[in-house]
Amino acid sequence: MTDRLPNLKINPEELPKRIIVCGDPGRAEQIAQCLDGGQLLAKNREYHSYKGSWKGVEVAVVSHGVGSPGAAVCFEELIKGGAEVLIRVGTAGSYQKDIQPGHLVISHSAVRMDGLTRQLVPEGFPAVANRKVVDQLVQSASMRQQQAHEGITLTLDVFYTGVVEFPHELYKKAGVLAVEMENSSLFTIGAIRGVKTGAILAIDGFADADLSNEYNPHTDVVAKAIEQEALIALDALVLG
Repeated sequence: MTDRLPNLKINPEELPKRIIVCGDPGRAEQIAQCLDGGQLLAKNREYHSYKGSWKGVEVAVVSHGVGSPGAAVCFEELIKGGAEVLIRVGTAGSYQKDIQPGHLVISHSAVRMDGLTRQLVPEGFPAVANRKVVDQLVQSASMRQQQAHEGITLTLDVFYTGVVEFPHELYKKAGVLAVEMENSSLFTIGAIRGVKTGAILAIDGFADADLSNEYNPHTDVVAKAIEQEALIALDALVLG
C-alpha cells in the first residue's frame, strides 16, 4: 500500500500532476465544485484536497492556509506526490492606485520578504514564476476577456502591524504591484524542485488601508474577481 503524504493525507497514486493551490479551504471546495467529477481526496488541518477534471484534463485543488511556512509544507508534499505544475489562486493588497479592488494581478516574480525562503536558498536567490505558466495565465485571462496586470508582487509574513512599520511605501516607489503572503515560497520551491509554478491574485483592497475601518475583502466585486481568477487558472493549467 502506498504511504499517504504525512500532512496532506493524500495517497500519491490518486494525485493529478496539475494542481491549483489556494489559501482558503472554503475556496478550494468552491473551485472543486466547478470540476467534472469533483471528489474529496483528503482533509487534514488547513489542507483540504480535491480532484476532478477540467476540459477533459485531470486536475487537483488543494488549500494551503495562510503564510509561507504552512504553505511550503503543502507545496513540498504535493511535489513529493508527483505534482508537475502548481498555480496559486489568491488575494492581495494593491500598492498602485490604478490597481483597484476587484482587479486581477498575474505575478511573474516575488520580492522575498518572508522568513521561510531565507532558510531554503541564499539571500540573492530570485523568486521567479515559470515563464510558460505566466504566459498561459495571460493567455487564459485574455481568452476570458479579463484584464490582468502582470508584474512583481511582494511576499510578507506579517498581516497586522506591530512596532515595526510595514515597507509599503518603499515597494510602492519600486513599482511592486501588490503584497500577499505565499508567492515567494511557491516560486522558490518550484525552482529548486524543478516544478512549474505561477500565481494569479484578486485584489481585495489597498495594502495601506486601515485594517480596522477601511479594509473589506467581502464585497461583490472581490467575490467576482475570485471566481474569474479561479477559472483563468484552471484554463491555464490545462493549456500546457
